[in-house]
Amino acid sequence: MKARVYVMPKPGVLDPQGKAVGQALAALGFAGVGEVRQGKVIDLELGESDPARAREAVDAMCRKLLANTMVESYRIELES
Repeated sequence: MKARVYVMPKPGVLDPQGKAVGQALAALGFAGVGEVRQGKVIDLELGESDPARAREAVDAMCRKLLANTMVESYRIELES
């Protein structure tokens, strides 16, 4: 089973990387781009075949390592 985790800064948390990307886009002439938030995508291959157990394991991975839950939120997608 495969899992994809999307990690993003929580609303209201400063995002200097997103701000830099937004400024660079404007400098390159891309008008009409509003706020930019930059996150990360993590792909995992799991040995688990039960979707419920896989989601539970990935959720634990996110809480312990993959996301700083104080300032980041995450979303998990599973694919068998």
